[in-house]
Amino acid sequence: MTTLRRLFRNDLLAAVTVAALGLRAALVPAAASEPPIRQGPQPLQPAARGVGRLVPAFAFTDLDGGQHALVPEADPPRLTVFCFTSTTCPLSRKYLPTLADLAASAEEGVRFVLVNPIASDRPDPMRAAAELLPTALYVHDGDQRIASLLGATTTADTVVVDDRRTVVYHGAVDDQYGLGYARPAPRRRYLADAVTATLAGKRPAITATTAPGCDLGAPRSAAASTVTYHGRISRLLQQHCLECHRDGGIGPFSLERPEDVVAHAGMIETVVSAGTMPPWFAAPQAATESDESARQPLVWANDRSLAAAARDELLAWLRGGRPLGNPADAPAPHAFPDGWQIGQPDAVWEFSEPVAVPATGVMPYRYVTIETELAEPKWVQAIEVQPGNPEVVHHVLVHVEPPGDAGRDRGRRERGGFWAAYVPGQSVLDYPEGFGKLLPAGARLVFQMHYTPVGTATTDRTRLGVVFATEPPRHEVRVVGLANGRIAIPPGAPRHREEATLRLPADATLLGFLPHMHLRGTACRYELTRGDGSRRVLLDIPRYDFNWQLLYRYAEPLPLQAGDLLQFTAWYDNSAANPANPDPAVTVRWGEQTFDEMLLGYVEYFLPGVEPGEGGSLRRRQSADNRSGPGQPAIDAVFKRLDQDRSGSLTLPELPPRLRPRFKQLDRNQDGAVSLEEARRFRR
Repeated sequence: MTTLRRLFRNDLLAAVTVAALGLRAALVPAAASEPPIRQGPQPLQPAARGVGRLVPAFAFTDLDGGQHALVPEADPPRLTVFCFTSTTCPLSRKYLPTLADLAASAEEGVRFVLVNPIASDRPDPMRAAAELLPTALYVHDGDQRIASLLGATTTADTVVVDDRRTVVYHGAVDDQYGLGYARPAPRRRYLADAVTATLAGKRPAITATTAPGCDLGAPRSAAASTVTYHGRISRLLQQHCLECHRDGGIGPFSLERPEDVVAHAGMIETVVSAGTMPPWFAAPQAATESDESARQPLVWANDRSLAAAARDELLAWLRGGRPLGNPADAPAPHAFPDGWQIGQPDAVWEFSEPVAVPATGVMPYRYVTIETELAEPKWVQAIEVQPGNPEVVHHVLVHVEPPGDAGRDRGRRERGGFWAAYVPGQSVLDYPEGFGKLLPAGARLVFQMHYTPVGTATTDRTRLGVVFATEPPRHEVRVVGLANGRIAIPPGAPRHREEATLRLPADATLLGFLPHMHLRGTACRYELTRGDGSRRVLLDIPRYDFNWQLLYRYAEPLPLQAGDLLQFTAWYDNSAANPANPDPAVTVRWGEQTFDEMLLGYVEYFLPGVEPGEGGSLRRRQSADNRSGPGQPAIDAVFKRLDQDRSGSLTLPELPPRLRPRFKQLDRNQDGAVSLEEARRFRR
């Protein structure tokens, strides 16, 4: 099969863009270090905002002299929402009506507290503001004691604390107002969504953001000086470990009780020190990229990693006296769902026969096909893969085989993208309202099963459940694979590099990535080169682990434009020093089994402006564009950027130096300029 790389290597766009990279770097100054003028909320790693930490108990007095406690002894609220505000901060004043609506419509058990940390704000304006929120408390925090205890940084911050004094959300109200802009309505309702999710027993999709407002100065830490199990360690484990390590979970042991943690302290210290637990392998974003948008770091919605400070706290506690502390400081137990995490599915498909897994040895991939028997196409909003025997199921990739496509080449199907996936600790694809995946009528589900024998012969019957969308989504979620089926890894090579690229033939918005290699894969990276030559790393995994086929999902989708270039690069260790290497003496090529290799960088995305269910995936559009030449939208975008005088044609000085010797070939009608149509027709 002709690879994506070969399809685009010989067209004008590739030549122009490669040459233009150096030209652009010479012409465009480096991005300024100052922050952008317009600033809206940006998702953050939860640990960076103290999500999951214990708030010290404190009391406070409202404007009317009423005395209150963070967690009252009598009838404590389930949640207390602290909203920082100021009568002298314009952005805070804009948010008063929004906060009034939220407080007035709050469910029973939710308490709103407005905290004004500006010492110079006057009593009369504060009382006038308080009258707008009759169901909330208003507190003047002139010495910023409450702001310090909660870690507030601006007068637009909000902090949600549960009845165990645990921070469950810290960030902005929404994105309607920010520094230098205002919208007619918010696009993201961070605070409201966090409260709703927490009351429903779920973790909010986004638990931490920046909150642009009037700065309060550097936050002062109020963390206890002595780390205890009940006060800090239990919260770290709850946030990062209990998803798997709990009674009934897929982890090999539970970490729900202090005695469990102490019993496994040595192993915990080993894997945390090595960085293999919690399983998260994305490196921090590099600071040297030329893309101006890279000033805002890319934040992952499903980031499991421990922040450096939290890691140090956990290791210090494990290596020290392991004090338990006060049981009253323990967090509220997290309720993990029994059965289906997505709720009761609308449809379930299960293996008709169990798959036998031997006690020992290496088991090749097994492919199991299930007929959906759907009479009509269905839009799916949530998908969950449940292994029948999680102990032996390493990972699962599920592909959809449309009617009439039976027997399709497996390699082509894999490169076309997965429909569902499972890896320990990550079995659910749950899309927000307005997003969904299509399941065609009469489709088949093809399960690629990777089993790992564990010393006892057993069987497995994996199943898949879905929740159907109540109406067609606004955006159809799709997956494409950046693949190179012609990889050839030489014998004994300790760090061999291969790559695959995809030039976007249409605008697309990225949701996430799932890199896939086999036992020789050691590192991989997704990179973006925009049409203007700017570059950034989208995902860097310096230590790839085949045991964790993780999906890396953005907290905020990343919009791309036609002409942008996605590149997936992978490195392989085919040497004898690789203990997992099946045979260092052979040249390794593409193949479906683990003793073969793959270079397959899945990209999850949606196409703006495309009606759900229409054709036109990135791969299909790309193939159509290349029947007669390179992708027209991409060529048009680069042509426009090179046409500096906006004349509608390119003169010799406007061409990159690499293309100037070919000017006569480009200029077919010999009129002294290259038109857009001539550029589209060019072949070197």
